[in-house]
Amino acid sequence: MAGRIPQSFIDELLARVDIVEVIHPRVPLKKAGRNFVACCPFHDEKTPSFTVSPHKQFYYCFGCGASGSAIGFLMAHDHLTFPEAVETLAAQYGMTVPREAAGSGAASVPDRHKELLQLNQEVAVFYARQLREPAGRVAVQYLRRRGVDGVTAKRYALGYAPGGWETLCRRFDRARLQEAGLAIAREGGGCYDRFRHRLMFPIRNRRGQVIGFGGRSLGEEAGPKYLNSPETPVFHKGKAVYGLYEMLQACGRLERILVVEGYMDVIALAQQGIAEVVATLGTAVTQDHLRLLFRHSSVLIFCFDGDRAGRKAAWRALEAALPLIQEGRKVFFLWLPEGEDPDSLIRKEGKASFLERLRRAEPLSDYFFHALGEGLDLTRLEDRADLTRRAGPLLRKLPAGPFRRMMQARLAELAGEAAVENKDSRSQAGRAFALNRPTLAQRVVFLLFHHPELWRGVPDSFREAALAGEFGELLAAAANAMESGLSLEEALRNHPQRESLRLEEIPPADPEGELTAAVRTLLEGRHRRSRLAWLNRKADTEGLTPEEKAELRRLLTARVHDEPES
Repeated sequence: MAGRIPQSFIDELLARVDIVEVIHPRVPLKKAGRNFVACCPFHDEKTPSFTVSPHKQFYYCFGCGASGSAIGFLMAHDHLTFPEAVETLAAQYGMTVPREAAGSGAASVPDRHKELLQLNQEVAVFYARQLREPAGRVAVQYLRRRGVDGVTAKRYALGYAPGGWETLCRRFDRARLQEAGLAIAREGGGCYDRFRHRLMFPIRNRRGQVIGFGGRSLGEEAGPKYLNSPETPVFHKGKAVYGLYEMLQACGRLERILVVEGYMDVIALAQQGIAEVVATLGTAVTQDHLRLLFRHSSVLIFCFDGDRAGRKAAWRALEAALPLIQEGRKVFFLWLPEGEDPDSLIRKEGKASFLERLRRAEPLSDYFFHALGEGLDLTRLEDRADLTRRAGPLLRKLPAGPFRRMMQARLAELAGEAAVENKDSRSQAGRAFALNRPTLAQRVVFLLFHHPELWRGVPDSFREAALAGEFGELLAAAANAMESGLSLEEALRNHPQRESLRLEEIPPADPEGELTAAVRTLLEGRHRRSRLAWLNRKADTEGLTPEEKAELRRLLTARVHDEPES
């Protein structure tokens, strides 16, 4: 399609793109501290000098000087024109490239964006000055009551929106104010200020440009306690977070990012020395939020209230995160006591206690099964089947890899062999296994298929349990073949679960290490099942002590040891 690509779209595209995701499939990268490195694809070298910075979204070669953004890399590496590179990136991130019709006047879009950003900056400066005016004392007093000092207020460019209806409208261009979401049109003509008598929080992008505002009511006026800018050409709530610029300015290497719900939570934590914190803007966590944050850290900790609303917000965050859990990325959830938020909690308990809470945050894997298992009695086959039905579609959203396999193995253990394999019907067994493949047992068979010599090293206890069918029909068939000296290719040729082995996959670099870990995990699961069976029998006959009841609950939700990576 003919026509110029708007600069505003290019800016938005680069804001969404992760340069590591673009380069890594073309040039395998290795983590090196805060950056990634590789041998340069643009000149011959033996020692890596090609560096990719996820923080700056930029690549640079210290050998030949090649450098640029994700668009520049595609142009140089894939030999694309600029429009072709933009189209390629846009397709990868599900975006449609707009074009400006010749003579339509649309070429002014980039200038209009610059004007809106400039207006936002001028308004932010105006609001900040109002804190020093007599009318702004109410905002200053509010900040003091919340324990916010002047240094922090300045760092976050806090301000005060006066109570008049046309304070901004009398000082700035009214059409631009309306376009920026700072003014609202009157039905009879004219406009009035959107933010009035509010403590103001400028929202900045990673470049430090003011893209929008949040305002906290300081009185009993009508309207919500917190009010955000509406969607504008430069502000999208589903893509922006509060505190990003300030966090990047304050922190060097980010080991983690804490995601909270409120402006004051960000400010309170930052003032206490926990600067690696941002807040969503009154909206559910989106994949755009997550992509943005994963650029700067591989570990995200969501901090939500422990009430129903907090759990609902956490579950939405989990669902958004599932497709993005790639190698090295981790997500945790920190639950707060009833009636507390991060602001109140850190002021009450102090930094050390809050950091200890962060250390004990719940991993995504634990929360996933705890939430899905709520209300289920996993001693019942029917409820275990319900767990499988609930978890299956969600687990398929995870990218293929070790974490997905471990989550599937965890589901298989919680659901129990009876829930995933029906020995009365081989066709039903194949379909049931397909819900959770590959299980650890299947992974063991896969490893033995490629490395049958490893069977000699498995423990006798595992050998006996496998032959007895305690780990499922497939592994039992494989064990019998190994003991009889038959090849697995021949023994499993017509087995209904053979396709689940995914034999086309490349075996891992350390098959013996992975097999050892998988066998250990299966034996631990066997011990837990044995203990569960004993506790269930005792519960039916004699009853359980309080300690045994606690053990039963613990075993039903026990975590599986990490499965080794392939």
